[in-house]
Amino acid sequence: MVDTVYFGGGTPSLLEPEQMRRIFAAIGEQFEVERGAEITLEAAPGQIEDAVLDEAMRLGVNRVSLGVQSFVDRECTAVGRLHTGEECAREIRRLRERGVRDVGADLIAGLPYQTRESWQRSLEVAGELAAKGALTHLSVYLLEIDEDSRLGREVLGGGARIHAPAVASDDLAVELYEMACEFLPGVGFAQYEISNFAMEGFQSQHNRKYWERKPYLGVGLDAHSMLRTGEGAVRFANADELSAYDGSGAADVTHVGEREAFEESLFLGLRMCEGVAVSELKPEFVAECEDAVMELAREGLMAVEGGKWKLTQRGRLVSNEVFGRLLEEAVVSG
Repeated sequence: MVDTVYFGGGTPSLLEPEQMRRIFAAIGEQFEVERGAEITLEAAPGQIEDAVLDEAMRLGVNRVSLGVQSFVDRECTAVGRLHTGEECAREIRRLRERGVRDVGADLIAGLPYQTRESWQRSLEVAGELAAKGALTHLSVYLLEIDEDSRLGREVLGGGARIHAPAVASDDLAVELYEMACEFLPGVGFAQYEISNFAMEGFQSQHNRKYWERKPYLGVGLDAHSMLRTGEGAVRFANADELSAYDGSGAADVTHVGEREAFEESLFLGLRMCEGVAVSELKPEFVAECEDAVMELAREGLMAVEGGKWKLTQRGRLVSNEVFGRLLEEAVVSG
């Protein structure tokens, strides 16, 4: 039984209604989709035409995730976004008014020209939209510099083109993230994962599957899947180049053993604010990590509460370091 469907990979909202009908028909032929399943459509602001939205909702789409990045015009322009902040806010209101149950957006900390004041403005716009019942979910990411992008090459090479000198420092980006973690709960967005905040009842059920290591099946170019196999799992991915994608099978297959599954449970489960239930982990692997967990707890980076291991707010800021220390301890002990 399928209880979540996610149309991602960029802008599937550009599909024609007939193409969308064909995809849903194919899903229905192969799988039993639970009534009321969470069905998400990724989109860029302003790109969902009325006819497409109406057809998507008729077919069961009840959640839209918008790539906003910022509600400040200069920041949007600097990273090549075609929308303005007001157009984003208008689109969010339109989607809710037309009956989409759950509307999410993302914000990125560390964009070119971003300041504490401009970031606060983006957070306040998100809060205002939430107060009006329009925005129900918000993701907050730190800007990642892709070395293969034009901006990335300029930043890493110390260049001055494509707004590279205006990219926020790492320290400022972290400060902006901390601002979000402090501000958003006050306007109703509870943090439930390192990068995700939701109004009550609107956590992303699909994304939770990744963090909880529940099985999922990816279909299409560069789609990834994970299926459980007893104590382990198998992860596989389709080709990431259209020329190599012929439907003949997965291009990359990884078998996950018991130890690897334990490590995944740690670094994925600890991303969630509720933490990892120790009772659900293999006891022999837990024993290998306990000393490291206690040390991290003394440093204020982890907490042990109610039979769960959790990251503290400080720990979330240096989560990769925490994960590295836990896994290093497990490897040394094992």
